Amino acid sequence: MANIKSAQKRILIIKRNTERNRKVKNVIKDAVREISVKKAAKEPVADLLRKAIKEIDTAVSKGVLHWKTAARKKSRLAKKFAKA
Repeated sequence: MANIKSAQKRILIIKRNTERNRKVKNVIKDAVREISVKKAAKEPVADLLRKAIKEIDTAVSKGVLHWKTAARKKSRLAKKFAKA
């Protein structure tokens, strides 16, 4: 543990932000997985795709993902959706 008060505060902030980032990334992963499962069941996935893209954009606005990473993820999702 750090001895300096500001360093101790930074450690707490980093833990809080890490937890938030994990939650946001898990939401994205769940949305992508849901598309794969529904695609296998041959149900309409347009709404799920829209939801996944919205979650990715939210992660970018919160600073969890870089915008180029988000663009790559959205592009790959759209390609998978187009194949089906």
